[in-house]
Amino acid sequence: MTPTLIGVVMFCGMLLLMGLRVPIAAAMFIPGALGYWAMSGEASLLNLLKGSAVARLTLYDLSVIPLFLLMGQFATQGGLSRALFRAAAALVGHVRGGLGMASILSAGAFGAVCGSSVATSATITQVAYPEMRAHGYSGRLATATLATGGTLGILIPPSVPLVVYAILTEQNIAKLFAAAMVPGILAMLGYIVVISLVCRRNPELAPPTQKLPAAQRWSALLGVWPIATIFFIVFGGIYGGVFSPTEGAAVGAVATLLAGLFQRELTLEGVKRSFLGTAETSAMVFMIFLGADMMNASLALTQMPAALADWVSHLQVNPMLIVAAILVFYVILGCVMDELSMLLLTIPVIFPAVMGLDLMGLGAQDKAIWFGVLVLMTVGIGLIAPPVGLNVYVVNNLARDVPMAETYKGVFPFLAWDALRVLLLLAFPVISLGLVQLLFN
Repeated sequence: MTPTLIGVVMFCGMLLLMGLRVPIAAAMFIPGALGYWAMSGEASLLNLLKGSAVARLTLYDLSVIPLFLLMGQFATQGGLSRALFRAAAALVGHVRGGLGMASILSAGAFGAVCGSSVATSATITQVAYPEMRAHGYSGRLATATLATGGTLGILIPPSVPLVVYAILTEQNIAKLFAAAMVPGILAMLGYIVVISLVCRRNPELAPPTQKLPAAQRWSALLGVWPIATIFFIVFGGIYGGVFSPTEGAAVGAVATLLAGLFQRELTLEGVKRSFLGTAETSAMVFMIFLGADMMNASLALTQMPAALADWVSHLQVNPMLIVAAILVFYVILGCVMDELSMLLLTIPVIFPAVMGLDLMGLGAQDKAIWFGVLVLMTVGIGLIAPPVGLNVYVVNNLARDVPMAETYKGVFPFLAWDALRVLLLLAFPVISLGLVQLLFN
């Protein structure tokens, strides 16, 4: 059996195991190990296993992931999401669709201290969904808005998938965070516009609420000072050169813990749940790392990544069409895989091919950063697109009175904006690279 055929069999085996609901880490590890054994023998496989896990789990750069996860857990358990939603609702809740807009704004702000789309969706849904339903919002609009808003958890830094991309491609995490900032804000504002247009066309979906007195609005807005302070400490410190992203994540985790304790929202039981939740999620992430490392080591032996890069670089088509086809591939892959698994499996294969393309004269670093943000946005589409849409499942698990089919119908206007946003970033790299050049040049 040729190495190329072994690579194809490994990939098909991985998809089969996924279809059988085998955990994603095992679904990548088992075919990868078998393929490596078939090509190199038992001794080589055992030698790889002896050192690969230690090398991966002792990598200092990866410590930023559990630290940002812990920061998000403290924010969740500390009740910071409630203050965010109250402030956003006080600001725009009185307009038609205002509570939906408030959900988007609070999801974006919460994402700035969380870094996880699932955690953002779950947390904001618990706060916002009862309020939206109590004010007569349709289940379709409410759940679709909350599922979509959750994607801001990875679009607005810090972002765990973006950290993973930075590590895999050896890029600067701070520069990638800066590159994602403007597209993330653009996504948030676009979602607000979508809600406004949907409610203008179907006013019965979202009745307007009563405008609060000015004193109550100011009081609600002042309630978000802890999150604003944490955001400026973490990102001001990172971009001001005071500390690295890993150190910033540690500072952010401690600051979020203190904010929760200061507001008397974070209890000892909440602290325990935060550490447990971080440990569980981190274990899942690192197991996926190990599975992807095994699969990618085997694919490297088949020479498929190098062959793919050479084939792509010699295609007689516009390089932008190749990038667009890769993004479509990510959307399709998002129907069966979560975002971390997609990145860990595909970036080592696809990234060299993209770097070999001439894309509007971009330098190597600019090209890598721009492509990373493009991938991040595309992965976000997979979080709400049918038939899987992980965020949709999370929200519907909390909003059991709304059929999942209704939520999927509700997300289509948001997906239309997502598609347009990806096209804009594809055509105008300055949207993501402008802030990077401003901060680092």
